[in-house]
Amino acid sequence: MPPNCNSSNNSKDKFPTIYMSYSSPLGPMILATTLNKLIGVWFKGQRYAPTLSNWLMKDEDPLLQETARQLTTYFSKKLFIFNLPLSYNQGTFFQVSVWQSLAEIPYGETRTYSAISENLGNPNAARAVGTAIGHNPFSIIVPCHRVLGRNGTLNGYAGGLERKSYLLDLENS
Repeated sequence: MPPNCNSSNNSKDKFPTIYMSYSSPLGPMILATTLNKLIGVWFKGQRYAPTLSNWLMKDEDPLLQETARQLTTYFSKKLFIFNLPLSYNQGTFFQVSVWQSLAEIPYGETRTYSAISENLGNPNAARAVGTAIGHNPFSIIVPCHRVLGRNGTLNGYAGGLERKSYLLDLENS
């Protein structure tokens, strides 16, 4: 079980959120960290992406540099599993359980929303699973693009369906 899934973090004032921009083949991305853990990877302008107004831009942060390196390696089809310290503090217990299920989907494979809800022991929670997936703060790293609708339909990706299609094609080529 992840620590402090739903707790507020009063230490944010002492430990600022640091971010950098990353140029991916799918457009600019924002990588963010605090307390030496990755807190998010978003496409610029994607649904549910945070505002950066109180964050500190720092391109030379070692964790963000490593995240960028792993993303570059992934896009060149040479990395199949990310190895980064993630902080799930921004999610509810349910969201975190969904995100952890996503992390178990192997490279090049897909699952349906229903299969994930069944895996979590609640076969009637497919819509709630979809909502949690939509709020996944770790685009690509926690592979929400590997989740398809019923009968394999391509739907629901906060970064846009064109990006989801690209990522699935990348992994299956």
